[in-house]
Amino acid sequence: MKVLVIGGGAREHALCRSLSLDSAVTSLHCAPGNAGIAEVAELHPVDALDGAAVARLAAELDAELVVVGPEAPLVAGVADAVREAGIPCFGPSSEAARLEGSKAFAKDVMAAANVPTARAYVCTTPAEIDTALDAFGAPYVVKDDGLAAGKGVVVTDDVEAARAHALACGRVVIEEFLDGPEVSLFAITDGVTVLPLQPAQDFKRARDGDAGPNTGGMGAYSPLPWADPKLVDEVMETVLQPTVDELRRRGTPFAGLLYAGLAITSRGVRVIEFNARFGDPETQVVLARLKTPLAGVLLNAANGTLASEPALNWLDDAAVTVVIASHNYPETPRTGDPIEGLDEVAAHDAPQAYVLHAGTRRDGDAIVSAGGRVLSVTATGAGLAEARERAYTALARVRLDGSQHRTDIAAKAAGV
Repeated sequence: MKVLVIGGGAREHALCRSLSLDSAVTSLHCAPGNAGIAEVAELHPVDALDGAAVARLAAELDAELVVVGPEAPLVAGVADAVREAGIPCFGPSSEAARLEGSKAFAKDVMAAANVPTARAYVCTTPAEIDTALDAFGAPYVVKDDGLAAGKGVVVTDDVEAARAHALACGRVVIEEFLDGPEVSLFAITDGVTVLPLQPAQDFKRARDGDAGPNTGGMGAYSPLPWADPKLVDEVMETVLQPTVDELRRRGTPFAGLLYAGLAITSRGVRVIEFNARFGDPETQVVLARLKTPLAGVLLNAANGTLASEPALNWLDDAAVTVVIASHNYPETPRTGDPIEGLDEVAAHDAPQAYVLHAGTRRDGDAIVSAGGRVLSVTATGAGLAEARERAYTALARVRLDGSQHRTDIAAKAAGV
């Protein structure tokens, strides 16, 4: 099978790594990719937001499956363009991807499907914003209605900071604060059948102890030893299947990766948000544990034949990933710094630990930083403690001037 992956972050590197290990994949391509993905896939320059260009590239490569990784191309209709060219594509239509592209749309879908979520107001004027903030009180949860790369949410006890963020967003969703730990659960779907993956937990805040600003994610782990064993079944019944059914009822079936961000509250499971693609950094740990070859599952989802797919098989191993970010991330990250030590990780820690590239590029013989989140160091082990130790041991070999990372990823869950 010839596969083309669209995107160039750590999520796409994790996807490409898994696909490269699948014997059914005979040719693997990525566009535009990054310096790390180049080691497992052939790279091609393309504007990932240009559906016509992506479809042309897929046709030129005789791709038998296209996997669209990031949310912005999905919302822009890239998957639609690929399917219109007659090529199977894993990724929802632009209409279905509104589940991530608009928080207000997602709330409307959840209300229609009786999916448990936070009470919320959709606001477009200063008066509406003030009414919503007064109604819920602190802590204030303010979400940009549109795409914001994981950084459009402010949770604060400062009403003026909440109001300022709301006014800067234009259209905004203000909702009640949900207590309890957060969980990410992915599901692969063809618009009818829903196949859940294993849950993971990520760490959104920039600094240890969940301090600092929100980011796109600073690390993740799986499995969740503290979670109810029935959690996946419950979320399938109350969240994932009803959402897929409602979108199909509306004539906009969701075929691709449905990501439910959940809060395990004192009142039960509640949906924080939906995403329309694999989440980063949770993808890194979930795919590290997936035993079933990936390509056939994605192709069945793209072709509407997921009902023929048996339940997924998983390794017993745990997985931990830690993100290395640039100096001053997430504000204005510094780029262009050389990255050293990657060969040392490959020599000393593989295959139990490895590096996935996010914001990198090649500069001559060197690999340099090219974004805020630069690398993910992912490791597996017999338990979370071993996986965590391996991840941080490998991370210590990587040298990037001024870089930052959290030191407490999975620490509580691992009991360390």
